[in-house]
Amino acid sequence: MKRRSFLLGAGTLTLSQMLAGCGNSQNPTLRVRLLKNSIPAQLLTKFRQSLKQSATLDFTPATQLKDLFASLETWHNPGKANQGWGRNLPLITPKKPVIADLVTLGDFWLAQAIEQKLIQPLELTQAGGWNQLPIRWQELVKRNSQGQSDPAGKIWGAPYRWGSTVIIYRRDKFKSLGWTPTDWQDLWREELRDRISLLDQPREVIGLTLKRLGHSYNTERIDRIPELKNTLQKLHQQVKFYSSDTYLQPLLLGDTWLAVGWSTDVLSVMKRDRNIAAVVPVSGTALWSDLWVQPAGAAANPLLQDWINFCWESKPATEISLFSRAASPIVAGMNPAELPEFLKTNSILLPDTQILDKSEFLFPLPQSTALAYRSLWQEIRPTV
Repeated sequence: MKRRSFLLGAGTLTLSQMLAGCGNSQNPTLRVRLLKNSIPAQLLTKFRQSLKQSATLDFTPATQLKDLFASLETWHNPGKANQGWGRNLPLITPKKPVIADLVTLGDFWLAQAIEQKLIQPLELTQAGGWNQLPIRWQELVKRNSQGQSDPAGKIWGAPYRWGSTVIIYRRDKFKSLGWTPTDWQDLWREELRDRISLLDQPREVIGLTLKRLGHSYNTERIDRIPELKNTLQKLHQQVKFYSSDTYLQPLLLGDTWLAVGWSTDVLSVMKRDRNIAAVVPVSGTALWSDLWVQPAGAAANPLLQDWINFCWESKPATEISLFSRAASPIVAGMNPAELPEFLKTNSILLPDTQILDKSEFLFPLPQSTALAYRSLWQEIRPTV
């Protein structure tokens, strides 16, 4: 799934550069491949200061989640990466890849990573931070060996930040209409015909339609909802543009008046353009989470748990929420009185508890259900 790759800051400090020369060969090393901008750089200095021993921190950012998933595939099958021009030259020995201790992975990729044996379970039940994690994030990462949700399954990831799917709109256009969007049903209003940008994602679009009809994003038997197809067709007639990475551009240009997108993208844009506003639908929305996962084949490293637990402490969790355009799951379970004013008043970064309770993570669907979603999507959008 393409996500959070729009308008990434080009001037962000490269974490691995900041940490160069901070350790020596005798120190234990923690190697992390992470999504760019998902961890504040200053947090690493505080983490090192919290350790009881000196350590080398090698944190290397990647621009997109798909690049991090590709790294997991390469480490799992290094021979595939060495099929280049020099593979048959006798004097060239393929270099063994250095496997990171932890990697950022979006929850959308989790089932695939487990099924392909690209990652290994984490031992976190004895870690104090795990007990502070709200239950819905614990349920998100408990999976069986096929990657399907399982309350008795092993822990395959450590959630460290999350966001939501939101409605984004232009204040100037809606001022003339005399109303502003608040929920999914507003997307079907006649005034918005040919004025909407939608994500090019079946689970997101079919899911919000299901939500509008009073069902779950994770509904399996969509064939038992006779009004779904007709409602989805009417929504398609409202849409001018589909995209999963450039959906905001038509909105910024005024070609569309409303878009559906991800909270991390719009929070960045809202800082620079006061004409752009956003709302989390009151009936609930889709949630996503970024996770720390341990690659298959990575050796045991005590610094791994130290880092994960550090991210789950209240102060680091608050800093992640303030500086990464996505909230830590820890702040969702904190007393609102303990939160900075910015978090308490930012309804996109931290939605109202009642809305959050009605929102859902997108769990993997059985194969037959996934095919039904794809078939319906192709019927509505025959050009896909």
